[in-house]
Amino acid sequence: MLRAFVASLVIFAVLVGWVWVQRSYAAFAQRNPQLGPFRSPDGGCGGGCACKAGHCEPR
Repeated sequence: MLRAFVASLVIFAVLVGWVWVQRSYAAFAQRNPQLGPFRSPDGGCGGGCACKAGHCEPR
């Protein structure tokens, strides 16, 4: 029973830590716009060909 409780606390702590890291990253990106735009991990197109309506431009 104690192991299950400790495991739950560890998982919760990791999730809270992840949220903190994401918010810190967003705040850092907002304070430093010269480093590029904030890249959200939960969306966006990822820079692939699908972002440009089905066509790619050579680099």
